[in-house]
Amino acid sequence: MQFKVVVGDITKLPLEAIVNAANNELWMGGGVAGAIKAAGGPDIEREAMAQGPIEPGSAVATSAGRLPAPIRWVIHAATMPASTLMTDEVLIRSATRNALKKADQVGAKSVGLPALGTGVGGFSIEHAARVMVEEAIAFGRTARSVGRVVFVVRNEEARRAFEEYLTAGSQAGG
Repeated sequence: MQFKVVVGDITKLPLEAIVNAANNELWMGGGVAGAIKAAGGPDIEREAMAQGPIEPGSAVATSAGRLPAPIRWVIHAATMPASTLMTDEVLIRSATRNALKKADQVGAKSVGLPALGTGVGGFSIEHAARVMVEEAIAFGRTARSVGRVVFVVRNEEARRAFEEYLTAGSQAGG
């Protein structure tokens, strides 16, 4: 399993699946969801909402709408309930695990993950990085199709946090 951290726009990277930090009602507001909807069109949101509501921590897949190839799927990971738009470690851990499993189920070879819960959800980047890296490394032991996980972040501070935990995880035998 390959892991990488990049600062950039998740809708413009050469990945087969990208993850949307969703609420459990699956409507797409601002942040990463807004960027995905703006770049890929409203069909992505319609497809997602047709599968909702879902349990916080779970994930569903939709088409990529008008997002550029090779993106084929958007995985909507419910990191927070729509009623509060707040998250916690348990939800981020579960949403990360279920998003990666869903990407594997649809047959994606590569998946991009934003820093889940760090926008509207109010979760710290350092804590999100630790939780998400732990889940990604654990997932890597059983993945069937996914061979590359890219953490797509907004800034250098977030990049450093994810890289720190990836380095620690690989040194610990992850």
